[in-house]
Amino acid sequence: MKTKILVSACLMGHKVRYNGSEKAAISDTLHRWQREQRLVTHCPELAAGLSIPRLPAEIVDGSGTEVMADQARILESDGSDVTAHYQLAAWLALRAAQEGKCSAALLTDGSPTCGSEQIYDGTFSGQKRRGMGVAAALLREHGIQVFSDNQLAELIAWVEERDNDSV
Repeated sequence: MKTKILVSACLMGHKVRYNGSEKAAISDTLHRWQREQRLVTHCPELAAGLSIPRLPAEIVDGSGTEVMADQARILESDGSDVTAHYQLAAWLALRAAQEGKCSAALLTDGSPTCGSEQIYDGTFSGQKRRGMGVAAALLREHGIQVFSDNQLAELIAWVEERDNDSV
């Protein structure tokens, strides 16, 4: 069976980011995987009912794991607490991955939802720090390999190795 991958909708060219933009990372490999029906394209934030556009949001005093344990919050730039929306987004991403039989995810780094290597530091100053967003943390906790959009080469190698092992 071919490896299936949950992929952030913005990386596939959908204009679903907080500012209504996309972050298309379409490569020849992603096009091929899409044709092979390996990709489950999903935007956790849109699935959770967040609007486009929406205010920037950042994790304050923690990372995705702490947010999911109610030990940290996600605030919008105006100070509004949107933690519950982002927690729902994480659970919906996990459900999409599980229903799609995904063993990996390719997510947009920096996001309070999808960041897997870095997230913004919670000060709305444009500074990033090491950490994971809520969906990345929850997916990883449930055994799904998470790759950032900066790790496409690593994901390709991981999928090829997995596919070769199953032949």
